[in-house]
Amino acid sequence: MSGTGDIDEGFYSRQLYVLGHEAMHRMGTADVLIAGMRGLGVEIAKNVILSGVKSVTVQDEGQAQWADLSSQFFLKEAHLGQNRATCSLQQLSVLNPHVHVSAHTGPLDEELLLQYQVVVLTDSSLDDQKRFGEFCHSHGIKFIVADTKGLCGELFCDFGEEFVVLDQDGEEPASAMIQSVSKANPGVVVCTDDRKIPFTNDCKVVFSEVQGMTELNSISPVEIEVHGSYSFSICDTSAFSKYERGGVVTEVKQPCTLKFKSLSEALLDLQLLKLNDYGKIERHTTLHLAFQALHGFVKKEQRLPHPWSQSDADALLALVEELNAVAQLDRLDEAAVRNLSYTARGDLAPVNALFGGLAAQEVIKACTGKFTPLHQWLYFDALECLPEEEDQPAECSFTAKGTRYDGQIAVFGQAFQEKLERQKYFLVGAGAIGCELLKNFALMGLGAGEEGHITVTDMDFIERSNLNRQFLFRSQDIRKPKSDVAAKAVREMNPWMNITAHQNRLGPDSEAVYDYNFFMGLDGVAAALDNFEARVYLDKRCVQHQKAMLEGGTSGLQGHTEVVVPHLTKSYGVVTSSSDDAIPLCTLKNFPHRIEHTLQWARDQFEGLFKQTPENVNLFLRDVGFVERTLGLGDAEALEVLGGVWSSLEDMKDGGQRPASWKDCVSWARCKWETLYNNDVRQLLHCFPPGEMTAAHVPFWSGSKRCPHALTFDPSCITHMEYVAAAANLYAQIYGIAGTRDFASIRNILEEVNVPPFTPTSSVKIHLTDKEMKEEKEKDSDEAEKARLEELKGKLASPSLRSSAKQMYPTDFEKDDDSNFHMDYIVAASNLRAENYDIPAADRHQSKRIAGKIIPAIATTTAAVAGLMCLELYKLVQGHQKISSYRTAYMYLARSHIVFCHPTGPQNFEVAGKEYTLWDDFLVEGRRGGQQEMTLGDLLQHIKDNYNLSISHLYYEVSLLYRGQKERLTQSVSDLVRIVTKKDIPPNKKMLELMASFTEDEDCEIVPAIRYLL
Repeated sequence: MSGTGDIDEGFYSRQLYVLGHEAMHRMGTADVLIAGMRGLGVEIAKNVILSGVKSVTVQDEGQAQWADLSSQFFLKEAHLGQNRATCSLQQLSVLNPHVHVSAHTGPLDEELLLQYQVVVLTDSSLDDQKRFGEFCHSHGIKFIVADTKGLCGELFCDFGEEFVVLDQDGEEPASAMIQSVSKANPGVVVCTDDRKIPFTNDCKVVFSEVQGMTELNSISPVEIEVHGSYSFSICDTSAFSKYERGGVVTEVKQPCTLKFKSLSEALLDLQLLKLNDYGKIERHTTLHLAFQALHGFVKKEQRLPHPWSQSDADALLALVEELNAVAQLDRLDEAAVRNLSYTARGDLAPVNALFGGLAAQEVIKACTGKFTPLHQWLYFDALECLPEEEDQPAECSFTAKGTRYDGQIAVFGQAFQEKLERQKYFLVGAGAIGCELLKNFALMGLGAGEEGHITVTDMDFIERSNLNRQFLFRSQDIRKPKSDVAAKAVREMNPWMNITAHQNRLGPDSEAVYDYNFFMGLDGVAAALDNFEARVYLDKRCVQHQKAMLEGGTSGLQGHTEVVVPHLTKSYGVVTSSSDDAIPLCTLKNFPHRIEHTLQWARDQFEGLFKQTPENVNLFLRDVGFVERTLGLGDAEALEVLGGVWSSLEDMKDGGQRPASWKDCVSWARCKWETLYNNDVRQLLHCFPPGEMTAAHVPFWSGSKRCPHALTFDPSCITHMEYVAAAANLYAQIYGIAGTRDFASIRNILEEVNVPPFTPTSSVKIHLTDKEMKEEKEKDSDEAEKARLEELKGKLASPSLRSSAKQMYPTDFEKDDDSNFHMDYIVAASNLRAENYDIPAADRHQSKRIAGKIIPAIATTTAAVAGLMCLELYKLVQGHQKISSYRTAYMYLARSHIVFCHPTGPQNFEVAGKEYTLWDDFLVEGRRGGQQEMTLGDLLQHIKDNYNLSISHLYYEVSLLYRGQKERLTQSVSDLVRIVTKKDIPPNKKMLELMASFTEDEDCEIVPAIRYLL
């Protein structure tokens, strides 16, 4: 995308869910200048270019130095002494083919600034910030200043006298379904109770689809006053018609106008400081003065303070105290000023990554008017990364050594650098966060020493949609393994990186690779995963092996980070199911009222027709016990599964569904259309006519129950034809038949299709609730069902059936391949059902996000999250033992909102009067010094001798190994596991996790695990 051209949805697919088409088009008209190409500048440039502005100019007059290599990921040793902007240009240019990138190596001047809508200054003097800030303010140019010094950073925004924010949070307008509206002054609207109303008192709303009180459908946006969880009042409705049923109320987003002060003015206004860590209020205000004082120090001394110089720190503190004579802060955080002075020469990749994400997001806001900009100052420090002990270190260990890590050594010293290089870390995931972490690891030198090592695993391959936020990948890398390409890319950044790439999915199947010895050889683990289940599994392995875990995630402009420290914090924990998000089955089946319902229904149709049934057929063909096992599921489920298998194997001419040709597939799709969008709806309306009243004399079709109407097939309707074409092609694929996209030929076939007539029947039972559905399922089947099951058993038992039948080709849903008919089917199936129920249709883009369960993503949040994770890594490597040193972070960049808090400690539990946490276990060596393995009796005695606990019950996974059986005491523990589970222990298994009940505390729900080393 550039200028006003079309948006490349393949490249920007995940970002579009964050910004939307309108904002992306506004981005495509913006020209941005970024001054300064040290680590922070290149981070901002990278994120802005990936986000898709029209053009970016990078400016820098300086030459690359050793310290730049600590955080400028596009500079190499060969670039030393050359212009930073010029050296970075080629790498920046290939990040996004839709953005024009140029370099300017001369000084900044006002004529240059006039060419841009947004100007960003990094690595600049306060005099330049004031001068250019005044110029930009008076000429309507959005102006941003970003600066990092060691473990501290500042961000400033000035978007002019009147900046219009079109959408303050970027969220979809909230909506709710109406239950009733009173004729009163004011009128009271009661919404359905399937979920609480999402409105607040400052909302304006509009109405649609209201029946009876139709005046509501045409009124202008009206202000509301919320009364409770399900109701609110509006304008005077006493003169309106009587409300009958239906209706949707939708929030109307209201723009707001913000007034910004120029930098010179804003320096004097402490009310403009945006707090992020409420435990550091004094530190934030102190840093506002300290950064100004630092500029004064540099102007006077022509240098930054020397690392850990006491005299320089005294001088900086004196300057801050002079400024405070005017600012009049109640209290200065002197320790923060001194630490800023000690570390100001540092240039740290994680801090630059954080501010690179934050500043780039402000550029996006400036270009689009979407989301609430920073108003106007933000300060951040991670000074808790410094050693916990208070001793003043020797200055000499922090002096520059002429190495690529000089910017980091200036903060932490040479000894810590060497420790970083010795680390052995396991990174799980090489996607968006994984790429950013690997980049930071390379710049930090993590695992880059002789004894150090990084192992990265990711089973995915690179897709075009990854290129917009997974910045280690380029277009030529598409369809290559993510982990391989990422490992190669960071080796180019830092040739000393020791890194091994795997393509394994983390889980029980890969425990032969990531076994006890592997985990025990690690210093820590970083999780860059995109699903909760994988995080929980990795967390469990880390707890088992007592390893620290860094965890972070994003969803659009929201992000979080968490650190798990053995014996100090709680673990990541288990997934708690969110019942609020689960759609009731009866809603999906008969009473949808939101597009999310019809899309989930379409996904369920896809899975059932094109995946589950073919899989069941293949299981039947290769597994002689399939039928008997299926019968054990219960009569209702068995009837559904076995009926589907038989029908799929039986030819169409014999009443089954197996097609012999493409024509048969089209015929099947047309008949399926008739069943889903006509017959099923007519049956539902036969059971519950439009005028049906409940026992409480309330219309049945009211509230969240939308009264549907049947559709009539029309080959001239594009959506009807798209359904038939997609369904026929998918059906053909599972039987190995070639199809076509040619609508004309499909229409010709449709003319010959015989659609059986349908007559509704009163014997059909339609469930109104999931509870009703469950009770019906659990009831004994009637004689007809039992007879049908026996008939199916007999038919499927025929030996000739297995020998003559062919395997099918199940389809795994893939949302990102536009040629495979998957999204064609989902969009058409969902929108036709939406038409049945008068639900507004969704376009392909929206449908893909909902049905594909896509997590919106943007480069800015990803960079910020990875930066915060690596700040926690500094603490882990140093071995911080105070929980107050660590941080859990939550960010919402749509409102420049970041909150830091301390992690939670592990929960204590008691067994027989002694306290434990999840980090405690009973570690037992099953075989010592070549001796025979322990017997169960030996294990019981060992626990008694060492922990004074008597085992009454012992479990391995779900198997009960011991409940007082004396004959088992003489068997070895591993033999007993094999006998009870009827399975061999995998040869790679080095540790068995056993759970016990103890006679001393039989009622204890949680006990430490017995970790038994084989």
